[in-house]
Amino acid sequence: MTLVPRIEEELKVARLERDADRRDALSLLLNALRGAQKELGRPLTEEESLQVLQRERKRRLEAAEAFREAGREEQAEDEEYELEVLEEFMPEPLSEAEIEEIIDDVISEVGATSIRDMGRVMAGVMHQVSGRADGSVVSQLVKEKLA
Repeated sequence: MTLVPRIEEELKVARLERDADRRDALSLLLNALRGAQKELGRPLTEEESLQVLQRERKRRLEAAEAFREAGREEQAEDEEYELEVLEEFMPEPLSEAEIEEIIDDVISEVGATSIRDMGRVMAGVMHQVSGRADGSVVSQLVKEKLA
């Protein structure tokens, strides 16, 4: 089952169970995915759906941090709950060792020798880890390998 129908099904269950928090979190996810579909004018591929989820994940993390810094603990907890719900639909994240292995493969494929080759390496790596690793972590590991 693709992502949108899966979330729609979970949303129905949350409504039947009268779980307002989960219903609201699922609605936000569904709206983000439908908005992306509308923008593209076609159904999303799995990879595009994962990119939307990744973007929403990043928003939740940043919002929770901002709320916490502002002393608004309740709103931070709401964002973290939405993040938990969102992560149910994301693929299992890659370990650092798995990411490093992919980076090593891409470096040898493109013949990268210095930090100037970072763009080519990042393009190859991000294509393979899409939705399963944070870009900033990947970027840091690539920098370490090419330095």
